[in-house]
Amino acid sequence: MNPVAKRVLTGLSIAAVVIAAIVFAPKCLFAPVILALIALAVVEYAALLKVKVPVKSVGFAAALVVGALVIGCGLWSLVRWSAIGGDQGGLWLLYIVAIVKFSDVGGFAFGLTSAKLLKGGNHKLCPSVSPGKSWEGLAGSLILSSVVSCCFLALTHFGIGKALAFGVAAALVGTFGDLVESKFKRWVGVKDSSAFKFTNGMGGILDMLDSLLFAPAVLLPFV
Repeated sequence: MNPVAKRVLTGLSIAAVVIAAIVFAPKCLFAPVILALIALAVVEYAALLKVKVPVKSVGFAAALVVGALVIGCGLWSLVRWSAIGGDQGGLWLLYIVAIVKFSDVGGFAFGLTSAKLLKGGNHKLCPSVSPGKSWEGLAGSLILSSVVSCCFLALTHFGIGKALAFGVAAALVGTFGDLVESKFKRWVGVKDSSAFKFTNGMGGILDMLDSLLFAPAVLLPFV
């Protein structure tokens, strides 16, 4: 199968499972599931870190602690999103995940399309860190994230301005998280973070969660 088609189909399948889980799963399961994702992400981070840093060194221990704190605190903020609005907590969790991850979708789709349409190719956003990122892709991230944010107005009761601001912020901070993870991968010398083999073309756990490392925590105080 074409790698792009494989990635799209896998992404859609994962998205369907995540949406169904958030909407229909008991709220009491959110924290254990998020904790399990944190554990998987930290294990994957440690597996990549040891490629570059001796496991028994002080540097490895320090980097592991810092990375675990960033991953843990960032993703644990999703639990706090699920606590907003009482019984509607699941929908608030869906909201933040949707605006961040659809930002990824917009970036991928717009970037891929513009690369085919523009004669000279895309304008690179940060080629030394992530060669695939482009300004055109970022524009797609901003647009789709903002549109999705506005689709949740019945839940959030935001004004249009605030909904658009949340969409823009989710796209920008999500892209920052993606670049941070890309910088780490480039440092350890790997193309993707895959330490587990069940992601079917989507990279590793960190690759799928990188845009969620900062955005939910940054946006939470402004709800």
